[in-house]
Amino acid sequence: MLVIAGSDSSGGAGIVRDLQVLGDLGVEALCAITAVTAQTHARLVSVHHVPPQIVRAQIHCALEARPIAAVKIGMLGTRETVNAVADCLPRQRTPPIVLDPVLLSSSGGVLLDEAGREAMRTRLFPLAALLTPNIPEAASLCGVAHAGGGAAAASPDALIAQARALLAMGARAVLLKGGHAPGADSSDLLLSGQGEPQWLYSPRLDASRRGTGCALASAIAAGLARGSSLEAACRDAKRYVHSLLTQDPRSG
Repeated sequence: MLVIAGSDSSGGAGIVRDLQVLGDLGVEALCAITAVTAQTHARLVSVHHVPPQIVRAQIHCALEARPIAAVKIGMLGTRETVNAVADCLPRQRTPPIVLDPVLLSSSGGVLLDEAGREAMRTRLFPLAALLTPNIPEAASLCGVAHAGGGAAAASPDALIAQARALLAMGARAVLLKGGHAPGADSSDLLLSGQGEPQWLYSPRLDASRRGTGCALASAIAAGLARGSSLEAACRDAKRYVHSLLTQDPRSG
């Protein structure tokens, strides 16, 4: 499986978390690093964007090294990197691509500028088997909120409407993560172009852990790489992330 993402010096998120998850699930990983971040659990200090030609070279070498059963895309950072990734992804016999639209760090630092978001919408959404935004990310990608605040969806109908808007931009399916919503359950919405809305529930825990979005997307991609259906991969990944929070909600 190929992971395309940024690094996190604190080990809480990004490609460090992705590789931990894939190790837990017994899936071998190849990687292409898009950015090097200096951050703690509380703040983003600085970001170095890997030059696009180096991102391209990493992806080309990974694709040459062995067959790829799935791709997980995380932090991209800039429009140039988005375009580099889109240019390199295979167009024939494309493995399932799980696109986690990383827009902000947990501390609020911007990780993808507006030009990069537009490039993501136009170039990567149509390639994605699954898009995995959280509620604020979905609002921002739909153009109804600025990064870090504003009109995030608050009702099931509003969530479904935003998921449909993201499908209209080209993604084949959307898992809209409900961790930011209130309520006793953490409810994720899975919607594809052919199906009815499906709600994936788990009890909400009084716990938080950085990198859960990275972990969820990587676990879904791992399930798809092993041949699971999209719904099964999403349900299994949600159980996996719930177990991470249950085991040690304060770490990472």
